[in-house]
Amino acid sequence: MLTRAIIESVVERALAEDAPWGDTTVELAIPAEARIATRLVAREDGVFAGGPLLVETFRQMDPSIEVAGLAREGDSFTAGDVLAEIAGPARGVLTGERVALNIVQRMSGIAALTAEFVRRVAHTDAKIADTRKTTPGLRALEKHAVRAGGGVNHRFSLSDAIMIKDNHLAALGAIDAETTTAALRGLRERAGHTTSIIVEVDRLEQIAPVLAARPTGILLDNFSLTELREGVALIGDRAVVEASGGVDLDTVGAIAETGVDVISVGRLTHGARALDLGLDA
Repeated sequence: MLTRAIIESVVERALAEDAPWGDTTVELAIPAEARIATRLVAREDGVFAGGPLLVETFRQMDPSIEVAGLAREGDSFTAGDVLAEIAGPARGVLTGERVALNIVQRMSGIAALTAEFVRRVAHTDAKIADTRKTTPGLRALEKHAVRAGGGVNHRFSLSDAIMIKDNHLAALGAIDAETTTAALRGLRERAGHTTSIIVEVDRLEQIAPVLAARPTGILLDNFSLTELREGVALIGDRAVVEASGGVDLDTVGAIAETGVDVISVGRLTHGARALDLGLDA
């Protein structure tokens, strides 16, 4: 959740990093009374995200800086489009420029990549989800950008849901079908009925003992397309079926066509490039 507190904190830290003892250039070169008007211009096609942080950057620099005509989160744009107009004291605009651009370029890049993944599965019912493979300290921003691009969020943190992987099962002593089911049933009893439990499997034969414990979802990790179809058939409507591993723009459509409910894609956040946006005076 991109809260006001997160927005203010991220911007404050970014500005302190970029100008820890002020902006030497503007303080010595730009008169205090100088004013400037600039436009945020797209230099390539994309999907916009990060507007609230752009506004907050300039607010923290100088509350008298005005931001007008700001694109909405999730708006598609083409090269040459004006996404915002910024005007006010030149010192504040010029000092905040790089931080504001870094944020919206990064977030818009994530939104644009997500939108392309979503477009490639639009002929199916599959949803595109992110993962926890995010930049440390910037997870809320990056997951917000995924939603702006039409994707959905997986768990935000380790605190949000239970996700059991092979190492967890090993630590629980689950060495065969019987002990796997028993371990997962015990977990369900301890967790209570309101906590989601997702179990990752990497072989078809693991599905039956996991299903016997009635998990919320089953993640089919690095399955072939044939195995995904078999897994979907085995699980039916008894759990949410998620696919992960080997997902890119070339493969995601075929993965979606197997009937899975969710496709989690780590590269939405760790593989997206920053879009080319600029502040032009």
